[in-house]
Amino acid sequence: MIGANTDIGPVWGIVVAAGAGQRFGGPKQWANLGERSLTAISVSSCREACDGVVLVVPADAATDLLGIGGLSGVDADIITTGGPTRTASVRNGLSEVPQEASVIVVHDAVRPAASAALFAQVIEEVRRGAAGAVPALAVADTLKHVENGQVTHTIDRQNVVAVQTPQAFDAQWLRRAHAAGSEATDDAALVEAAGGQVVVVAGELENLKVTSPGDLDRLREPREPRDPAPALRIGHGFDVHPWAEESRSLVLGGVTFPGERGLAGHSDADVVCHALADAVLGAAGLGDLGTHFPDADPRWSGARSLDLLVQVVELAASAGWAPSSADITVVAEEPRIAPYVEAMRNALGQALGAPVSVKATTTEGLGSIGRGEGIAAWAVTLLAGA
Repeated sequence: MIGANTDIGPVWGIVVAAGAGQRFGGPKQWANLGERSLTAISVSSCREACDGVVLVVPADAATDLLGIGGLSGVDADIITTGGPTRTASVRNGLSEVPQEASVIVVHDAVRPAASAALFAQVIEEVRRGAAGAVPALAVADTLKHVENGQVTHTIDRQNVVAVQTPQAFDAQWLRRAHAAGSEATDDAALVEAAGGQVVVVAGELENLKVTSPGDLDRLREPREPRDPAPALRIGHGFDVHPWAEESRSLVLGGVTFPGERGLAGHSDADVVCHALADAVLGAAGLGDLGTHFPDADPRWSGARSLDLLVQVVELAASAGWAPSSADITVVAEEPRIAPYVEAMRNALGQALGAPVSVKATTTEGLGSIGRGEGIAAWAVTLLAGA
């Protein structure tokens, strides 16, 4: 049975800081990153996600740590000593977690860069019913199995991931897994061996495990500021024109429909271009089409609306906005739009400088459009800040 966690009890964390740091040259968990130790930072991160935190420190160093201030700034509820192995240390910490805890998070003190979002993700997966949840990254390097300095075979890296902490578990599953007294490199392996379902969430590249002084140097290096997410704006446009009394061509989306009756308007009455132009202007905060191309101005009499759309895109660019995409719906009882859709997409896409989708529909005979009195168009566009 999977540990479905319907009991919304407290969440407790165990921060494991009991290693000797042999590869590091000393107890790395007390090395400083900025003004705080790795352990203090990791306990603080765990504290934000959990109701209580147990810190596990080396058995032969607990008194010394307290004496030299190694635990200064460490906000743990309970401090206990570890065992000869990582599994034994977690087990000691687990014995200090209150029985009413429903979710238990295990985190390595030497992963100080784990984000609050990562803690929240693994906890949420357990809340949803998983026995455990672990963050993992896909393996990019080729994997080799080596014995006595020689490669015996290459390991298929498909479906292989590198697992990180924090790892979250249903409390009953974790206690049951540790009760067997087995050893493993992480707690997820124990829960898996006990029959629990462990799920994976996306790990974080920044969640580096400090195993050598070089790792600590990488964490200390000032990170390049991330490019801010581009500013986005959405614009909506609508236009409708009745049929013209005089003889003129029907133009929609910059495409002429041969032999079809045209629409009435000061320009070529291209409702599609007008709707899209208004959408662009609206998103850029530049008013509407009538503001820039008033129908009282003789310059725009019979103007090609596709050309006006190009000018609108240039106006938006001057204001720091560039179209990313557009979606248009043409509403007409007649003529059939479908044969011209591809040509309209191409013409509008070139004018806009971005992909354009064109769709057509009817009103099933309802309203003025349904009575065949004209054609309408709706347009939505997305602009990105330059």
